[in-house]
Amino acid sequence: MSKSETIKTAFKAAFPVMMGYIAIGLPCGIMESQIGMNWLMAFVMSMTFYSGAGQYMIPNMWLAGAAPLSIIASVSLVNTRQTLYSASLSQFCTGCSKRLAFLFSATVTDESFGVNLAQFQKGGWDAARATVVNICSMTTWALANVAGVVLGSLVSVPTALASFAMTAIFICLLCMQKVDAVNLVTMFTAAAGVIIYKLVGLSGAAILLGAVAGVAVGYLFSTALLKRKGEVA
Repeated sequence: MSKSETIKTAFKAAFPVMMGYIAIGLPCGIMESQIGMNWLMAFVMSMTFYSGAGQYMIPNMWLAGAAPLSIIASVSLVNTRQTLYSASLSQFCTGCSKRLAFLFSATVTDESFGVNLAQFQKGGWDAARATVVNICSMTTWALANVAGVVLGSLVSVPTALASFAMTAIFICLLCMQKVDAVNLVTMFTAAAGVIIYKLVGLSGAAILLGAVAGVAVGYLFSTALLKRKGEVA
């Protein structure tokens, strides 16, 4: 397949993701402008440190008065999922150059991961087209952030309205999860943990500690269920 055909095919697969990134990138840029970031800072961060959820967390937690270490820890925890994405897709990089494999793994996003995984499972997909999907997605996200920063500097947009986009993202991700006992236990534990930590005065670290509690309890509950099934079997 020629380079032009590779780019065309990949762009077609990435197009729905790109449209979605415009919708959520704009409010993210608006939030970034609220904490003093300019368009160049937003662009560089979007292209070198990709994490839509993380980029939403930074201005939200900063405006809420969270300590820098708390922000770093929270964003780092959210971003650990990226290593799992790259690891699960590594099997499809067999035979490609190390440079292409590195670029592919370094540009994976939540949505491009889903698109590429589906294409790989169908067959006839390769790392070159998957990388183009990643780059198209990241570039659109970065440009949407830049547009949001510019818009935020020109028009007064309520911070609460823009910040709700982050909440909406997590609600969408939650709704996409399979409804089972493990996920329900994890969800309610995390929510209860955030509320409890806020009530005791740990507002800055509440989200991080609540998430850790949810993951820990969910893991223990899942392990207990597996052991029980093994005993029954």
